[in-house]
Amino acid sequence: MLCVLTRTATRTGLVKPCRLLSPVPVVQICERPLVYQESLPKLPVPPLKQTCSRYLASLEPLISEEEMMHTRQLMDEFLQPGGIGERLQKSLERRARKTENWLSDWWMQSYLDSRMPVAMYTSPGVVLPKMHLQDRQGQMRFAAKLIAGVLDFKSMIDSDTLPVEYLGGKPLCMDQYYQVLSSCRIPGPKRDTVVNYANGKTPPTHITVVHNFQFFVLDVYNSDGSPLTVDQLYVQLEKIWNSSLQSNKEPIGILTSNHRNTWGKAYNNLIKDKTNKESVRAIQKSIFTVCLDAPKPRVSDEMYFNKVAAQMLHGGGSRWNSGNRWFDKTLQFIIGEDGSCGLTYEHAPAEGPPIVFLVDHVVDYMKRSDMVRAPMIPLAMPQKLRFNITPEIKKDIEKAKQNMNIMVHDLDVRVLNFTHYGRKFPKSHKMSPDAFIQMALQLAYYRMYQTCCPTYESASLRMFKLGRTEAIRSTTTESLQFTKAMDDPSTRNSEKAALLEEAIKVHRKHTHMAIHGQGVERHMLGLRMIAIEDLTSLPEIFMDMSFAVASHFNLYTSQVGSNTDCVMCFGPMVPDGYGICYNPMDDHINFAVTAFNSCEETNATKLSEFLEDSLLDMKTLLEQVSKTQ
Repeated sequence: MLCVLTRTATRTGLVKPCRLLSPVPVVQICERPLVYQESLPKLPVPPLKQTCSRYLASLEPLISEEEMMHTRQLMDEFLQPGGIGERLQKSLERRARKTENWLSDWWMQSYLDSRMPVAMYTSPGVVLPKMHLQDRQGQMRFAAKLIAGVLDFKSMIDSDTLPVEYLGGKPLCMDQYYQVLSSCRIPGPKRDTVVNYANGKTPPTHITVVHNFQFFVLDVYNSDGSPLTVDQLYVQLEKIWNSSLQSNKEPIGILTSNHRNTWGKAYNNLIKDKTNKESVRAIQKSIFTVCLDAPKPRVSDEMYFNKVAAQMLHGGGSRWNSGNRWFDKTLQFIIGEDGSCGLTYEHAPAEGPPIVFLVDHVVDYMKRSDMVRAPMIPLAMPQKLRFNITPEIKKDIEKAKQNMNIMVHDLDVRVLNFTHYGRKFPKSHKMSPDAFIQMALQLAYYRMYQTCCPTYESASLRMFKLGRTEAIRSTTTESLQFTKAMDDPSTRNSEKAALLEEAIKVHRKHTHMAIHGQGVERHMLGLRMIAIEDLTSLPEIFMDMSFAVASHFNLYTSQVGSNTDCVMCFGPMVPDGYGICYNPMDDHINFAVTAFNSCEETNATKLSEFLEDSLLDMKTLLEQVSKTQ
């Protein structure tokens, strides 16, 4: 399902996550989730020689023979009996024995240490199917239903009745589901924190609603503890809309889109004022945020999803809806007056699975006919949050607007709705749909650049207690052999199909190892982190140019396994790379491809075209080979 990386993460070696990739379907069973938490196995530390051998194999398609010889030499030194590798491995194994999960704290730290803006760099966006709203009343009605659906999900969290998920007959860790509501990232001058207010003595009972850059506290429970009905929520949203008609207010929320150090300083300045501090705390403590967005300029049907995906990632710039956000909030649902809707979420507390489950639950809930109509008891006016804007804060806002507009212009977002076939086609050829799509991505990139590149695909570690993600390196010697052969006229179709089959088999093997805690990426990260903590200098293997090359993921990819026909998107991990997210449905596949306009070598539209052609050519290949057999 989901995850996203920070660019600074790659520079510090703390590479980040992406979506859940499952070779076996995830099954939900209605049992009490926390019963199983204590019995979940701990994340293992893989054998050192196994990881080092697989790391060297992952380099083969990416570096020259000369570089490979040098790296092998460094690895031999690292693995000497009684040497530095063994010492680091033993320290990591000690850490694993002493902690619930040797990786999870470092993983959270990698998010919170990153100083890049969360918008576009780490926070994914999700585009839901377009709603045909006739007017603003339609927008309010839709928002009211959505809020009711999220509160219905929250009732399962509160009563500990969330269905346990299973993968291959084994229960998965459900901890992340308890981290997404009532939580918020708090900026610091050098490092951020995440606070979950659901754990306090008095858990929050309000959400925040933002319209025309103005924030409101909306209590979503009656005095008897029952959630407001859809009708009650609609009435309250109408009050908010009517109280925030003026859009000439300062977009205080845009401050949260800034570089984290800049926002950290501005934040400390902002909360010196008592009123501001109380308003900020109300936003942070809210269960989630709902952004009622102003309509955007009309675009063609062809461009619609590109624009809406960008809208979910960043709000479209300071002239549009980027100030209608609080990007630090873990969950923000976005509903446009024009029927566009979706969400963005801050990545530190959780990966994609709880978000996708929540989306599916809310979409199903909203399909039900209008629920029980409660007697319309007069409700108090939602509280408008006040901010005292000093000249210094005004200056910070102006700077944030400029920075956001630069980022918005730099990000190119292309949504490809591939309608020719979906996951049923590779399955009919006994091939993993995920591995098949990954090979199509390899082929598309090779055709565009005549070379392969380091590729990151996220896999879930939720088989283990507090598990987050592992990375699958999709570029292999086998994937390169397939992509080279595909356009080689001297290679027979049967050979091409056999190479595709072999590349898919290897990818599935890597996937299996990753989700069972035997991946390469996180183990290397663990050894490196131990070295940083315990040694005066980093071992040569981590200073090697090959290590930098292998960690520079030009293709940063993730599968989102959602029942809803949605599109998820996130920014590239590196300046000259692509962010690619896909949701394979039975008969079509939704892709979102992002790239930076400031990089002359990348082009999201062009790569999308190569991807479509590659998927079609791979289908034709398999069909032709099937006919001759």
